[in-house]
This record gives sequence, structure tokens and C-alpha cells, in this order.
Amino acid sequence: MERANGTTVEEFILLGFGAEKQKRFFFLISFTILYIITLAENITIITVVFLDAHLAHLPMYILLSNFSWLELCYVSTTVPRMLCDLVSPPGLISFHACFLQIYMLFSLGNTEFFFLSAMALDRYLAICHPLHYSQIMSPNSCYSLVAICWVLGFLGYVVPVILMSKLSFCGSNIIDHFLCDPVPVLSLACPPLGNAPLMFQVSMESLFLGNVFFVVLSYSIVIFTLMKSSNQGSRQKAFSTISMHLLVVTLFYGTVGAMYLIPGGESQSAITKAVTLFYTAVTPFLNPLIYSLRNDQVKKALGRLLRRMLRLLTTKVMA
Repeated sequence: MERANGTTVEEFILLGFGAEKQKRFFFLISFTILYIITLAENITIITVVFLDAHLAHLPMYILLSNFSWLELCYVSTTVPRMLCDLVSPPGLISFHACFLQIYMLFSLGNTEFFFLSAMALDRYLAICHPLHYSQIMSPNSCYSLVAICWVLGFLGYVVPVILMSKLSFCGSNIIDHFLCDPVPVLSLACPPLGNAPLMFQVSMESLFLGNVFFVVLSYSIVIFTLMKSSNQGSRQKAFSTISMHLLVVTLFYGTVGAMYLIPGGESQSAITKAVTLFYTAVTPFLNPLIYSLRNDQVKKALGRLLRRMLRLLTTKVMA
């Protein structure tokens, strides 16, 4: 944590999106609107599933409501901080806050890996083993699966982040990004870097590739099973659901993989910021639309909830 001249690094400077006032104002308005809509979408899904007696006991919607909780936490790890830095640059962030942000961002992203695998497992069991689905994916089993996703998600990056935080930092403390990211942070560390870069890369690749393999395998078996099905109506409905799941998987895994697994993927600052912005802010906005708000059962449950609220409001007004 010490510079070459002996002083201690107590904070980093996040350059964000540049110093032009008009540019900052445009980003501030755009990201604020995006953040508010994202919060509203995910809170709506959580509320609908929680209050609807039917959806609250269905495994897929238990997973989706918890996935919405995850998205709320995930987007709130970076966007509020980014908005504050747009209002009052430069983006000063303390040493410990920087590494806390790295840990939270990657732990929540890792948890999303496991949730996507859990939802792939749910669809595999529902389509390939329908007779045993209700026994295997009971509400209690589903909540246990949710707990496992959260626990495994937050265990994956404990060691890499601790090792990174113990490195010595020298020279510049300027990070050309809008958040603390391991790649630019490690570039500021004084050699020797020890095992920190290797541990981060091993954790990233093993967790990413392991979940990708599981998701691809699950959906491949599901698609193969659906193609053999003779019931055209149920097959089309299942394909519609699976296609939405695959879109979410492709968006998230594609951007994260391009950023951290492709050699040189983080080399250009503008591209790095655009890709990071997509999977930290845009994807949490798109996921509720793709996964839930287009879903007929969610639409019907939302309609029932709105009618119930309208009746309560009308009763109070008349009283």
C-alpha cells in the first residue's frame, strides 16, 4: 500500500467518462433514468411474486424473484457511485472502498453465474423429467438452491481480493475507469505481484467456464428433448421460454467473457468502459424485461395485484 516515495496510498482517482461538462450531464441524466427504471422493474417482480399466492410457490418464480434481488444489489454496487462521480468529479475512492467494490461486484457477478446455472437446471428438470419435477424442485429444495448460489457466489473471490489488497502500490493512483476493476488496479501495483493476478485469473476462468459448460449442456439437452416432442403447442411455448433464457445467458456471459477471458480484451479504455457499462448497468435493466415482464403468468399476476390495489383504493375513497 506504499508509493515509491514512502507515502501511503489512501485513495484512488477514477477518471470515469471524461471531464466535459455537457458529456457528464448527458451521462448523468441517462444513467439516472436507467437506474430508476431498473430498480422499478426488479422491485415490481419481487413484489408480484411475493404477494401472488400461486407464483410464490413455483420454483421458477422463486428463482426469478431472488434473481431480481441479485440484480438490485448488482446494479447498486456501481451505478450510484458512478452518478456521484458524474456530479462532482474527480472520482475519489478510498483504498478500502475500492477493494470492497471489486469484491462486491465480482461476488455478485459470480452469484449471477450460479443463478443462471440454477435456472438452466430448473428448465432441464421441468422439460426432461416432468414426472419428478415437483418432487425434486419443491419450494424447500428451491430455497436451498438459492442459498447455495449466494454462498458459493461470495466465496469465489475472497482469496484473490485479499491478495490484491495486500500488494504495494507505487507511482500513479489514477484509474482510467468509472469503477474499481482488477486489471487497472493491478497495473498500479509495484512488483512483485506474487500470486494475486494468477489467483484472480484462475477464479475467474474456473467459475466462468464451469458455469458456462453446465448451462450449455443443460439447454442442449433441453433443446434436443423438445425437438423429439410430438406436442407442437407445448414445444413452441417451451422454445419461447428457453430462447429468452438463452438471450440473457448470451448477453451476460458474452460481455463478461469478452472483457476478462479474451486476450487484450481490456486493452482499449473506451471499449473497456462500454463493455463494463453494458454488463453492470444495461444488462440488469434488460433482464427483467426478457425474463419476467414478458411472461404471461407475471402479467396476469401483476394485473391481479393492480386490480386488488385499485379496489382497496376505491374502498378507502368511498369510506
